[in-house]
Amino acid sequence: MTASPDRPAAATILVGVDLGLPHFDAELEELGQLAQTAGMEPVARITAKRKAPDAALFVGKGKADQIKQLAEETGASEILFDQALSPAQQRNLERHMGLPVNDRTLLILEIFAQRARSHEGKLQVELARLQYLSTRLVRRWSHLERQTGGAGVRGGPGEKQIELDRRMIDDAIKRTRERLVKVKKQRATQRRQRERRETFNISIVGYTNAGKSTLFNALVKARAYAANQLFATLDTTTRQLYLRDEEGLDGTGRSVSLSDTVGFIRDLPHGLIDAFQATLQEAADADLLLHVVDASNPHHPEQVEEVQRVLHEIGAAEVPQLVVFNKIDALPPGQQPLATVDRYEVEGVQVPRVFVSSRTGEGLAQLRRELARIVHEATPAPAETPGSS
Repeated sequence: MTASPDRPAAATILVGVDLGLPHFDAELEELGQLAQTAGMEPVARITAKRKAPDAALFVGKGKADQIKQLAEETGASEILFDQALSPAQQRNLERHMGLPVNDRTLLILEIFAQRARSHEGKLQVELARLQYLSTRLVRRWSHLERQTGGAGVRGGPGEKQIELDRRMIDDAIKRTRERLVKVKKQRATQRRQRERRETFNISIVGYTNAGKSTLFNALVKARAYAANQLFATLDTTTRQLYLRDEEGLDGTGRSVSLSDTVGFIRDLPHGLIDAFQATLQEAADADLLLHVVDASNPHHPEQVEEVQRVLHEIGAAEVPQLVVFNKIDALPPGQQPLATVDRYEVEGVQVPRVFVSSRTGEGLAQLRRELARIVHEATPAPAETPGSS
C-alpha cells in the first residue's frame, strides 16, 4: 500500500521462509528496503524454516497463528511475504489472519508502478500488472485500481465488487502487448540508425541501488534521477559520451552511446522480465556492458551472480563486460583497493575491473581511460585507400 501525505505509512510485518535455498535473507534486509521504498513501515520481522511450503497457508497453521498474534501486538495492518504466494495461499492467509497479505512480486510491481515515467515504462508495468492480476480475481493495492478502497477486510467495495472479468483482462493484455510491439519497433529503428552511424553502444547494468544512475550522471554530466533507494529509476536513458584519447592511441577520441538501464534484483518477477524486454534489449544489443557493483555491500558476490542470471535470461550473457566496483568511498580504510584497475572473474572469465566512487569522482579518470582502450581495441582500423603508403 502506498503512503500519501494525508495517509500514514502502513505498519507491516515482514515474513521470510527458509526453504533451504541459497542466499536466504535471514535478516529480511532487502525486503525491508523494498517495503520502505513502496511507502510501508516495517514494524516486525519473523522467519520460519520449512522443507517445503504448506499447500494451504505457506507457513503452516502454527506459524500463521504466531504471525497473527504478532500483528495484534504491534498493530500491523498488513503482512508481507518475501516469497511469491499462490493465489490460494494468499486468499487462505488473509482469511486466517483477518489482514491483507501481499508478497514480494506484488511489492516490486507496486514500486515499478510508482516509478515508471515514460510511455514505454508505464506500458511495461501495466502488462506485468495485468499478467499478475490474471491469476487473482481480487485487486490489491489502491494504485493498481481506479476504485477507492482495498481488498476485503480493508474496507471498500468488497471482493465481489472489485472482481475482474477474465475476458476483460485478456483483452487488456492483448492491447498492451500490441502497443509494446510498436515501442519495440521504434527502438529497433533507433538501434539501426545508431548502427548505420557505427556508434559503439555501452549499457550500464547492475543490481538495484549499486549507483548506476549516479555513475551515468558523472560520466555524461546528465541529470538522470538518482537516489539511495531501490529502483530509483526504471526508464532507459541514453546519452553521448565523448572519450578522449588519453593513452596515445590512434585518433583524437570518439563519441559512444551510453545507456542507463533498470536495476536487477533477486527474484525479479518473470512477468516483469518479459514485460521489460524492450528496455532490457538495450543491454542485449550493446557492444559493452558496464556492470556496476556496490563494493560496500557485503552481499555483492551474490548480487553479481543475480545480475549474470538475468543477463542470461535476456540473451546478454555473451556481451563483453567491464566491471565497475562503485562506492569505494564507503569502504573502511582496511578494505580500500590496492590498485584502481585490475582483473575480476565473472563466470570463469577474467574481465577488467575499475574501482570508483561516482559520488566523489575518485577513479572516474581511470574508468574513462579503460573505456577508451576497450573501444579502440574493438573498433576496426580504417581500410587503407589505394595509393597510400
